[in-house]
Amino acid sequence: MIQAILLDLDGTLLNDEKIITEQTKRTLLALQEQGVKVVLASGRPKRGMIRYAQELKLNEFGGLIVSSNGACVTDASTGDTLFEQAMQIEDVRSILKHLEHYEVIPMINDDTYMYVRDVFEGQLEVNGKLINIIEYESRGGQFQLREEPNLIEIIDFPVHKILVAGEPSYLRENATALAGPFTGRVTSMFTAAMYYEFTDFGIDKAKALRHVFEELCIDRDHVIAFGDGHNDRSIIEYAGIGIAMGNAVDALIDIATEVTTSNNDDGISKILERYITH
Repeated sequence: MIQAILLDLDGTLLNDEKIITEQTKRTLLALQEQGVKVVLASGRPKRGMIRYAQELKLNEFGGLIVSSNGACVTDASTGDTLFEQAMQIEDVRSILKHLEHYEVIPMINDDTYMYVRDVFEGQLEVNGKLINIIEYESRGGQFQLREEPNLIEIIDFPVHKILVAGEPSYLRENATALAGPFTGRVTSMFTAAMYYEFTDFGIDKAKALRHVFEELCIDRDHVIAFGDGHNDRSIIEYAGIGIAMGNAVDALIDIATEVTTSNNDDGISKILERYITH
């Protein structure tokens, strides 16, 4: 019996058009009606996840929102924070200072704004296409943009993560140097080819859920997780059944219980249909 379903968003629950397909939505609603808890677990900030939680009616069924790679867990029904671990302010300032030496775009947010140094310096070439990554992220997270040339000076709010965007090849070449001075102090990882992120030490999606599921008496052996990226490794390893999407990175496919079809081919629904009681 499945007690909970863990779902990454981008590249997993959402297709490439950032849409939850009707088939996948029907399957998830049917399982929630049977008492299964649905958990959205993403690198996105909470603000950028709420609309998908509402679309799946997590507020009606008592689902959870795991945001910022596990730095915060929110009860979708009540809005209560069930777990939170922000970064240390001095670590945030040190990392932002360090990033000034690299050709990257750091972004931080509070509950309303996404803060960047220069709103006009967001152009990146990704998969052969030129996009404004700052506009893309602010729209996805439903944030207002706020330009602050010196980000270090404005931090007086909890920072759950530092999002660093850059050309994929540049980030690959410089990842070790970006993280180097902070190894053992914070957690850092790729969350997409053009994104490298920092969170507080030890934070990942599974750590947050271990804490919350213990309170809810949910057994990890009765949990199924879906993911596609490096930051989904913790939930794939944690869950009794860990499913890699067909479009997942090789490192995730190698450790998954099973591989389903891609996020554009209802890969989630094709697995979960087995668990619907007809």
